[in-house]
Amino acid sequence: MRTLNWYVTRGFLGAFFMALLILTFGMTGANMIKVLDYISRGIPVSNFFLFMLYIMPTMFVFTVPWAVMVGVMLVFGRLSADSEVTAMRACGISIIQVAAPIMYITVALTVFCFFLQGEFGPPLLGKARSLMANAALNQPLALFEAGRPFRYGGTIISIDDKEGKDTLKNVQLYTLDGEGGIGQDITAEYGKLSVDHEEQTLKVTLFNCMVIDKKSKPETRAFNRQLEFKFNYGKQMFQVLSKREKYMTTAELLAQIRYAQLLSKRNLVYETELEVELNRRFAFSLSPVAFLLLGLPMAIRTSRRETSVGLFLSVILAGIFFFSIILCNSLTTFPRIYPQYLLWLPNIVFQALGAVLTYRISKR
Repeated sequence: MRTLNWYVTRGFLGAFFMALLILTFGMTGANMIKVLDYISRGIPVSNFFLFMLYIMPTMFVFTVPWAVMVGVMLVFGRLSADSEVTAMRACGISIIQVAAPIMYITVALTVFCFFLQGEFGPPLLGKARSLMANAALNQPLALFEAGRPFRYGGTIISIDDKEGKDTLKNVQLYTLDGEGGIGQDITAEYGKLSVDHEEQTLKVTLFNCMVIDKKSKPETRAFNRQLEFKFNYGKQMFQVLSKREKYMTTAELLAQIRYAQLLSKRNLVYETELEVELNRRFAFSLSPVAFLLLGLPMAIRTSRRETSVGLFLSVILAGIFFFSIILCNSLTTFPRIYPQYLLWLPNIVFQALGAVLTYRISKR
């Protein structure tokens, strides 16, 4: 029996880690493109690795249960297709006995997901969100990108290209009036940037400028060899916000819920948002068990050797599960329908259906 358990567990672990690697890489693809775009503007490459490290725990919350289902579908689908499941039954060995080590591994993965969701992942996700903003404070030259206007307060700057670390080529600068219209239209041959990191100020010096005053009647034009504009990019550009609920640890979230309940003028919507976030973490943490219970009988019933069939079924089932939780998570503005409890429906349905199907399979 020990040899059989190790045979099945080894196949599951191989499929699980391969699926985990592929799924995690696929889910981080969109974030990688966004960060690489910042790097192309001048943000240090080290920020890329920090960003990926920060978002990895959150990605694992999605990919670990999905990888569990892929591993179960592939391994038990192949065993069923090769009639090995039939041979085990003929020897008096039940499916539960064969899958027992995988169940223990799944329970351990559930604890791991809960730890990521509750304590480790949310603070790191908050760091990932602020990483690029902080990098821009240290590298304000990266704020400028060719072909994409940059707005600061009542000033809009657009450039055709950058040269070196401090030169802007073919600069178009607009100053806005109080009514939202254009006050001045300034075209410069090139511009120079200088940064004071201590005061967090950015000075833009434009050369060979044509200034068009749009507010005068008629419009007036003037040529200036040099114009200077100074921006306080640190204190005024970025606004410090209070910590959002998805960046809180579980202890902080519980404390915030308790505080919201004690307020004399209770904000039901905000309280519901906090409770939805808390329940969502628990629901996601238990998803490996739900995926195992449903994936095991589905794999045996399909009885197919082809990898594509198992992958296709796992994608469909995981998509239904995650979409259901995300849909319930979007109902925070409707506290009267208790979205914090609706979040448990996907887990209840998957685990109940999986438990029934697994029981029937084990009795056949």
